[in-house]
Amino acid sequence: MIINHSKYKNTGILFELLVRQITADSLSGKDSKATHILKKFFVKTELGKEYKLYETLLSKKHLSDTKADIIINTIIESSKQLNRKSLKRQKYNLINEISKHYDLDGFFKTKLPNYKAQAALYTLIEIYNSENLSNPDQIITNKISLLETLTNKEVNEKQVKDSLLEEFKSYDADLRSLTYRVLLEKFNGKYSNLNDNQRLVLKEFINSVDSAPTLRVFYNTKITEIKKSLSNLNKKVTDKATNIKINEVSKMLTELNKTDRIDNDDLVNLLQYYELLEELTSIHG
Repeated sequence: MIINHSKYKNTGILFELLVRQITADSLSGKDSKATHILKKFFVKTELGKEYKLYETLLSKKHLSDTKADIIINTIIESSKQLNRKSLKRQKYNLINEISKHYDLDGFFKTKLPNYKAQAALYTLIEIYNSENLSNPDQIITNKISLLETLTNKEVNEKQVKDSLLEEFKSYDADLRSLTYRVLLEKFNGKYSNLNDNQRLVLKEFINSVDSAPTLRVFYNTKITEIKKSLSNLNKKVTDKATNIKINEVSKMLTELNKTDRIDNDDLVNLLQYYELLEELTSIHG
């Protein structure tokens, strides 16, 4: 799923536009309504807490790659502590309040120097706080934008991609690594043409990513089904060499024990077994 950036929901942009509006009103000799709005929505609120994450990002410059990566990861983790429902409600009320005193089109026309970085941070925060799985390429693109902002230099995409894989590996406890790693490989074209059985496998692993017992049962069920399909297929094959190969593959299909830990390799194996089964069926089925 692709996360679309919205300047109307971007806390960093909303805060900066209000500050600029206060300045513009003051220069015009007006009593700025933006001052009241800023105090009402950003003092001791979830919006205020989230703005601190944007402020942290934009206050750092000329960092090393390692420090920049730590800053980004820390900000993302901190965002998970915020009350998402309260944030959503406060943002809606904030826009409603701004619209009472200012023309929204004019208010949002102001060009901001840090717009790209703020948009990238918004997107990553939304991705990492969403229950839906997002396109890993979008994560990489936005992480590169933030790294370049923090380090003030061009960032190598391959390094970010490798770093992202390592990051997901560290989530081994809840098995998110196997989901994201396969998805990343899928978006890179390795599994660009999944058949129905492969899509079913991938869907189940995603839906049951937090339940190792459920995945283990599912895996063993599929292994049994594949072995049965290969056995039936082998009866139709007249070529002895192919018979031997099918038998060898069947021997490799072993179920997991209750104590076995299911991981990324098991998922990849299932996808490959189904690919092999499809090829054999198309030739000999």
